[in-house]
Amino acid sequence: MASTDPAQKPHAVCVPYPAQGHITPMLKVAKLLHARGFHVTFVLTEFNYARLLKSRGPVAFDACPGFDFAAIPDGLPPSDPDATQDIPALCRSTMTTCLPHLSAILARLNGPASGSPPVTCVLCDGVMSWAYEAAKEIGVPCAALWTASACGFMAYNHYKQLVEDGLVPLKDEAQLTDGYLDTVVDGVPGMCDGFQLRDFPSFIRTTDRDDIMLNFLIRESARLTLPDAVIINTFDDLEKPALDAMRAILPPVYALGPLLLQVRRSRPPSRAAAF
Repeated sequence: MASTDPAQKPHAVCVPYPAQGHITPMLKVAKLLHARGFHVTFVLTEFNYARLLKSRGPVAFDACPGFDFAAIPDGLPPSDPDATQDIPALCRSTMTTCLPHLSAILARLNGPASGSPPVTCVLCDGVMSWAYEAAKEIGVPCAALWTASACGFMAYNHYKQLVEDGLVPLKDEAQLTDGYLDTVVDGVPGMCDGFQLRDFPSFIRTTDRDDIMLNFLIRESARLTLPDAVIINTFDDLEKPALDAMRAILPPVYALGPLLLQVRRSRPPSRAAAF
């Protein structure tokens, strides 16, 4: 259990990828940390900060002592405030524009006028690997939260091999329907025999070698070797072969799922439960 002295509390800065399916599991981990005595700063993009403010009102940001929110720009032009942003554009933009803004937040939090404990660790989404550099700048450890399954990671991690073997990208769009996706891909670590191209996450279904999502996921899955630890929303009884394959190539991997159940069991309950 962490210290009850606010000045001595560990302070985790949580940086989710700015889409709902990533923010929600990161928020659950943040709640678990807060319930165990951490001070938490949860970093949203300005776009999602505004959406939360619109949905919940100002109380959303100050209802829970020791659980703060901060916002950084995502580098994208204004878009429909009630719709998910363009994901390929968001991937490119976060990767290339967000690091200095997070670094500025970390510097502010460690400044004499911050009113919070010094930052002791950063927890970023597994596809926000630029945040590793921000943690390194201030000399604190950084863990990555992989929000998808262990099987999903091992499939993404095999994208590069698919490209090198000439299986991806597709030669033409006809391969989407002519049986080509039934091609069996042998040697995918952690996967069962008979794994087919159609079983891979669908970002491989492109005819463009320069496709943003294909290349983004090749890059980010490879960079999951860089953090000090990896947390994943799964459990060994569900995905042991894939988890064993991850543990063979990555830093320490901790299966923390199912996060929804972990949060419900958490004691004392976090007052951030409204989100």
